[in-house]
Amino acid sequence: MDIAKSSRTALVVDDEPDMLRLLQTLLAQEGYEVVAAKSSDTAIKAFERLAQPPDLLVVDVVIPGMSGPMLVDHLRTLNPDLKVLFISGYGDSRVVRQFVLEKGFHLVTKPFTIQSLRKAIDVVIKDPHALGRKGPAR
Repeated sequence: MDIAKSSRTALVVDDEPDMLRLLQTLLAQEGYEVVAAKSSDTAIKAFERLAQPPDLLVVDVVIPGMSGPMLVDHLRTLNPDLKVLFISGYGDSRVVRQFVLEKGFHLVTKPFTIQSLRKAIDVVIKDPHALGRKGPAR
């Protein structure tokens, strides 16, 4: 196993138990140590307990507590370099357009294939612009 690959950490936030398990399993297969949370509150506590910031945050747009975009804004005050992949079943909603896509974040819409999720994770990790930015997404 690749040493660099095995030392990566992902924080996954989704309130749907089956989706959370799927994301945990997939990311573990990709070599990540996975920390899972079902709400923004538990995600913040988990983030603060980590010895190192996670390499990747995979977060649903709609979660209990603050929304996914609000959680990202909060965690980015703690780690401005946090790479983020949003997931959502509401890919065409105003909230997704305004707070995810227009800020330049990557999004995978539910339902998705394992292959499309893997590809999106790879793009986010390798994309130097995956930190979100002002202006329309490419």
